Parts: sequence; C-alpha cells; structure tokens
Amino acid sequence: MIEVIKSKIEKEAVDQWFANWSDLVPVIHEAHDLRDKTAGAHMEAGIQLYEQFICDVSGVAEIDVKEEYEVLPINALERLAFIKRRPGQYACYRQLDELFIETKKRCARLRLKK
Repeated sequence: MIEVIKSKIEKEAVDQWFANWSDLVPVIHEAHDLRDKTAGAHMEAGIQLYEQFICDVSGVAEIDVKEEYEVLPINALERLAFIKRRPGQYACYRQLDELFIETKKRCARLRLKK
C-alpha cells in the first residue's frame, strides 16, 4: 500500500484542491444542462486535478492501477477508470464529484489517525 504523506493532506492544502474542483462543478453542470459537448473537456480537467492530487499526496509520479493508495476511497480506481472511459456522460460527472467528496473526507480521517 502506498501511504499518504501527512504534510500534503493538511486542511489548507485539501481545501484549496477541493475549491479548484468546486470552481469546475458549475461549468460542468451547465454544460450538461445545455447538452453541450464541452462537458467532456471540462471533465478531463477535473480528472487531471483529481489524479494530480492523488499523486502529490502519495509521493508518486503517476497512478499505478495495480497499487493500493491509502488516500483513496473504496473502489476509487475502478470508479476512476469508468469516468475516464466516458468523461462526457452525466453519470461520470456525478461519480467524479462523489470521488472528490469522499477523498476530502478520507483526508480528514487520515489527519486524525496519523
């Protein structure tokens, strides 16, 4: 298991990461409401933001699907693979939003644990 780097999951750092996602949420949501094809491109930015955070807090250059990451919620890698296959779908947007929320909560639990 790849353990989290505790200094990287301080509340301020996690809040900033989540705020970046929160800035993307209305843009993605509006694109879906308008049935705009740009939703996929905005989702790609969200996916990149999520993956970069996981790499940063885990001290790795890229995510290895064969590894387990302490910071990831249950089934996160499978869910992320689903999202990456169809980033333009509304269901994938909802799933990515849930991953962000669950990962933020997991970071809070890990801060208390360590």
